[in-house]
Amino acid sequence: MKLYSIPASCSLAPHIVAHELGLDLTICRVDHATHRTEAGEDYLAVNPHGYVPALDLGDGTVLREGPAILQYLADLKPAAGLAPANGSFARYRLQEMLGFLNSEIHKGFVPLLYARLAGRWVETAKPKLEARYAWIDGQLAAQDFLLGDSFTVADAYLFALTGWGQAPWLTSYYRADIHFDRLHNLQAWYGRVRGRPAVQTALQAEGLR
Repeated sequence: MKLYSIPASCSLAPHIVAHELGLDLTICRVDHATHRTEAGEDYLAVNPHGYVPALDLGDGTVLREGPAILQYLADLKPAAGLAPANGSFARYRLQEMLGFLNSEIHKGFVPLLYARLAGRWVETAKPKLEARYAWIDGQLAAQDFLLGDSFTVADAYLFALTGWGQAPWLTSYYRADIHFDRLHNLQAWYGRVRGRPAVQTALQAEGLR
C-alpha cells in the first residue's frame, strides 16, 4: 500500500496509525504547491481534489478521505483495538468523533491557516475553534484518550490537527494563531500521544522531531 502525504498535514494521522499497527506502508510525499509527488507523479490523477491523504491499496483502488482511511487501516488489524468492531455502538461513537474532528476541528483551522485570505472571517472562526477545543478538554477530564482509556485512530487524527497550533517545528504554512495553554487536560493528552513510540517514529520520518 502507498500513502500519499504532506509532512505535518492531516496525513500524519494515518502515518501514525500505520506505525501503531506495524503495517508495510510506502509513504509518497506530495508537493502542496505543484501537486507532484517526489517521484514526479501527477497527484491530481490520484486525487482530483488535490489534498492528502490518499491511500493506494495496490490493486487500483484508492481511498481519498482521512476518516475512511483511518478506519480501513484499523480494520486490517482489529485485535490492535484502534477502532471498535464494525456494527457496535462504540464504532458509531468513533464515527461520531471522526465526523466532529473532520467538520469542526479540521475545517475550523482553515481560516486560521489562511488568515490573510480569510480576512475578518478569522474573528469569528477562531473563537468557534477555541470553543470546540474547550469541549474536547472537558471530555479529557475523566479519561486519557478521546473515546476512553485506549488510544484510537481518533486520537491520531486530533494529534495531527492540534499540532497546527501547538508544535514548534511547523512552518508558517501549517501554523495557526491559536494557543492551548489554559486547556490542561488537552495539554496532558497531547504529551501522552506524542510520547507513543509510533508517533515518535512517524514524526521522525516526516522530519518533525
